[in-house]
Amino acid sequence: MNVLVMLANVVMQLAMCFYADTKTIAHPAGLFMATGDSTPVVYPVIPGDCADPSVIRSGSAYYATGTSSEWAPHYPLFKSNDLIHWKQLGYLFPQTPAWASSSFWAPELYYHNGTYYAYYTARKKSDNISCIGVATSKNPEKSFTDHGIVLEFGKEAIDPFIIESDGKLYMSFKAYGLDKRPIELLCYQLSDDGLKTVGEPFMLLRDDEKIGLEGQCIIKRNNYYYLFYSAGSCCGSKCSYHVNVARSASLKGPYTKYENNPVLTEFGEWKCTGHGTIVNTAKGEDYYLYHAYSKTNDVYTGRQGMLAKLEWNKQNGWPVIKPVSGEKPEGFKDDFSANKLNNNWQWDFRHTQPQIKIEKGALYLSGEPTADNMTGTVLSVRPYKPNYEITTAIINNNASLKGLCVYGDASESAGISIKNNIVQVWYVKDNEKKVLNAIDANDIQPVYLKLAVKDGCNLRFYWSDVAGKWNEIVTGEEYFNAGFLPPWDRSPRPGLLQQGNEPAAFDFFEIRY
Repeated sequence: MNVLVMLANVVMQLAMCFYADTKTIAHPAGLFMATGDSTPVVYPVIPGDCADPSVIRSGSAYYATGTSSEWAPHYPLFKSNDLIHWKQLGYLFPQTPAWASSSFWAPELYYHNGTYYAYYTARKKSDNISCIGVATSKNPEKSFTDHGIVLEFGKEAIDPFIIESDGKLYMSFKAYGLDKRPIELLCYQLSDDGLKTVGEPFMLLRDDEKIGLEGQCIIKRNNYYYLFYSAGSCCGSKCSYHVNVARSASLKGPYTKYENNPVLTEFGEWKCTGHGTIVNTAKGEDYYLYHAYSKTNDVYTGRQGMLAKLEWNKQNGWPVIKPVSGEKPEGFKDDFSANKLNNNWQWDFRHTQPQIKIEKGALYLSGEPTADNMTGTVLSVRPYKPNYEITTAIINNNASLKGLCVYGDASESAGISIKNNIVQVWYVKDNEKKVLNAIDANDIQPVYLKLAVKDGCNLRFYWSDVAGKWNEIVTGEEYFNAGFLPPWDRSPRPGLLQQGNEPAAFDFFEIRY
C-alpha cells in the first residue's frame, strides 16, 4: 500500500461512522445479546451463506464445511475449538473435481480409521445429474484427494450422511426428489474403505406427506437410532424448512416419528431452520450445526451457520433442541499485504476463471469470462448483514472496467466502476447491461469507490479522489433497487470487478456493517 493511499485511508476511517455495540450477557448455552426489550438475539456461529453445514470432532478440534453452490473454490473448511468461534482454513477443493460441473451442495465430513472423508453432491458433466462423490485426506487442513463418484442413483442422489453401525459403514441419502413418487431417504452399506457401495439400498423414511424430506443425520443413543431430517421447502423467500426427528431400535427401521415434531422451527429472528449434523463433544454433550435464514435479511445474507444444543428428555428419551448464539459478526478488510489470496474470496467458476496477482500490497485482477457473461470477473465475499458499505481504491488507469459489484449471477449484477477516466454506475438484468449515470474523474489516481447497501438490495454509489470525501453519483431515485439480484439457492455477494483486456489494480477492499 503506497504512502498516499495509507494517509488517505486514515482520513477515511476517521470520517466513517462508528456504531455502539449492544451489551453482551452470559448464557449457559452460549453468548446471547440483550436488546432494549430484553429479547435474546441469537447470532450465527458461521455468519453469511453457509448452507447444509457438516461438522465433526477430531480430538479437541472441530471441523466444519457447507454448501458452496456455484462459488469456487469449493466447500469452505472451518476449524473451531469451542463450536462458537470458527476460522476459515481454506477449501476442500481448490480445483474443481474432474467429473463435476456445478451445484456443489451438502458436503458431509467423516473420520474413519485414520482417514478424513468428504462426501459431497455435484452435477455430472456428461448428463447434469446430481451424484455423490467422495474425497479423502490424512490431514483435513491440507488437501483432499478426490475419488470421483461413489453413488449415482436415478435422476438424483444428494445429501449424503455417514454412520457406523455394528462395525460397518453406511451412507444415507435423498432419492426420488425429481420423481413424481414420494421422496425417500435411502441407505447403502459402504465398503470398508468407504469408497464403494455394497449390495442394495434399504429405505429409512418416506415423504408420505409430500412436503419435502432431506438433510438427514443419524445418531445412536442408548437403545435407539435417532434420525433427524428436514421437511418443507429449503430455499428462497418462501421457504418452509423445519427439523423433525424419528427413532428406531434398528438402523434399518422401522422409524417412529416424534409426536411433538418439529423439534426445531422458526424462532426469534430466524426461520427455515434445517439441514445440519450433530457432533458429540469431549464432555459428552450433543450439538447441532444447521442453517437458517434471517427473517429480516432473508435471501440477501443466505442460509447462515447456526448452533443448537440437544438436551434429552429423561422420561421419554426424545430430544429438546435449544439455540446457542455466536458473536456479533464483524467486517472484513484486505490490504493485500499477504503473499496469497485471502480465504474469504470466491468467484462464480461457471462464468469466469480469474487471474490473480498480489504484488507490493496491491491485487491485480483479470480473467477469462465466458461469452454469455455480461458482468465480467468478480471476486466476492459472503455478506453477513443486509446493511453494509464496501470500499476500494483503484490505482491504475486503462480501458478495462474496474470497481465494485454486488453479484447475483453473471446475468444479474450491479456496481460502480471506472474505465479510462469515466466513473460509471451500471447494472445487468436478464443478461442486458445498462449504464445509469457516469462522470469524468479527470485522470485522478487513486480513485476511491464506495457502494452502500441497505436491506440487501437498495444501492447507493459514491466516488472520490480523497478517501472519506464522497461524491454521490445519483441514479434518479434515492436508492437503486436491485431486488432482481438473488439466485434461488444463494445470497448475492459484494466484491471486486474487472471486465476487459487489461488488469484492474486494487489497493484494498473493505466491507463495514
